[in-house]
Amino acid sequence: MKEKAYVLGIDMGTGGARVGIFDTEGEPIVFCGENYPLYTPASGRAEQDPREWWDAICKASRAAIEKSGIDPRDIKGMSVDTTCCTVLVSGDDMDPLTRAILWMDVRASEEAKRIFESGHDALKYNGYGMVSAECLPAKALWIKNNEPELWSCATRLYECTDWLMYRLTGEYTASINCASARWYYNSEEGGYPVDFYEKIELEDLVEKLPPRVVPMGELVGGLTEAAANDLGLVAGIPVGEGGADAFVGVIGLNAVQPGKMTLITGSSHLHIAQVRSPVHAKGIWGSYPDCIVNGLQMVEGGQTSTGSIIEWFVKNMCGDVKQRAKEEGRSVYDILNEEAEALGVGAEGLLALDFFQGNRTPYVDPDVRGMFYGLSLGHTASHMYRAIIESICYGTEAIIESFRAAGFEPTEMIISGGAVKSRFWLQTHADVSNLPITVPKVTEGPCLGSAILGAVAGGVYPDIETAAKSMTKIDYVVTPDPKKHEEYKFYFEKYKEFYALTKDWMHSVTKHSVK
Repeated sequence: MKEKAYVLGIDMGTGGARVGIFDTEGEPIVFCGENYPLYTPASGRAEQDPREWWDAICKASRAAIEKSGIDPRDIKGMSVDTTCCTVLVSGDDMDPLTRAILWMDVRASEEAKRIFESGHDALKYNGYGMVSAECLPAKALWIKNNEPELWSCATRLYECTDWLMYRLTGEYTASINCASARWYYNSEEGGYPVDFYEKIELEDLVEKLPPRVVPMGELVGGLTEAAANDLGLVAGIPVGEGGADAFVGVIGLNAVQPGKMTLITGSSHLHIAQVRSPVHAKGIWGSYPDCIVNGLQMVEGGQTSTGSIIEWFVKNMCGDVKQRAKEEGRSVYDILNEEAEALGVGAEGLLALDFFQGNRTPYVDPDVRGMFYGLSLGHTASHMYRAIIESICYGTEAIIESFRAAGFEPTEMIISGGAVKSRFWLQTHADVSNLPITVPKVTEGPCLGSAILGAVAGGVYPDIETAAKSMTKIDYVVTPDPKKHEEYKFYFEKYKEFYALTKDWMHSVTKHSVK
């Protein structure tokens, strides 16, 4: 009789914690989640209380064990994924001295500008563009400049992933995933960039950062007795090093091989790929060595607003469609997808820009905004919906084009998140980029990715690549329509020209209206 064996993943998102238990072949057994609050004490600030994180994780874990009926002794490994650039400070006891500064907190925007103005070679990881106020160095510099007493008494500074690993194992580590992607850490060039930190007046940062930087999936330690009691588990379960939610999601989608590109969708789009050699170019973030898999480098791009534009449109512009949906007992999205698909390529001359919250990549331009061109009295909500979907797909293709220009040629896109609910959206992505779209059976990529890391730490599989291949399954593949791809070429070129022709005008209007 085959021994029962399971692995557990903890997924810590912005709104709550989710615990998933899988068998060692990747079949999901149970998911349980608990929410925690977000605090916004001032404009541009976002904070959370780590004690509320832990309470939510413990409730979700206990609920998962109870709901599944699994004996905790059959769990062979576990790991975590969390939001990235969520920063905490503490003394050596790892008891946070303040609430965590969340990834979306932009209080460090001025510090980010000063870091960019340093001109240091480390800025190649930002595509030689602006530094994000999200990143740990910017937030660390803000604390040093604005809370000098806190900076002085804080002997440790780290991310959410590191805090959670400590709560689970008692070990103070940093994930190479977060360190490489957001701290400018380079495993091939000596680790922490001391000269860079010195140039941006953070010469005392390294002494506060975790001295042990660990690859994802490597065994950090066994689950402590105290943590096991809180979580409803058993002490000694192997705990593997975790990482950032989106990047761990790449593992949960088995997109760890060069040639594959992960498209993680939700309120925004994130584009992630693995390359064999360093890639540094304008409009591309990275490449980050050993960030996900040892021996490979990660590149990324992103669209700030995608699903959030669709949500805005349906909420504010679709009153008549909502009424029809109610009368017919259907979903608003089913009606919009059906009617938009029937319109054909180009939405009958309606072109949109998806820059509702600026452009993350490839233009790295926060001062542009969304736009429609070609509106006529004959256009309907379905035309606008199709134009928005197409604009999002053009934005993704612009990022892929910058990847290609830098030497990376994707052969397929593996997708997860909200866009999976719309076959029309998936088909449009495939047609615009002329790439097959692979949809996995388990779309909970981060949670499964965490469990995969736990499987590696527990010795169920020898490495991430083997574990990901063994524990992920394909549901279906959306193939591109060559004829539609040819039709889309015209509109994609006009999309790019749209930005080039109007960006200065948009900058002036944005700066005039935001005072």
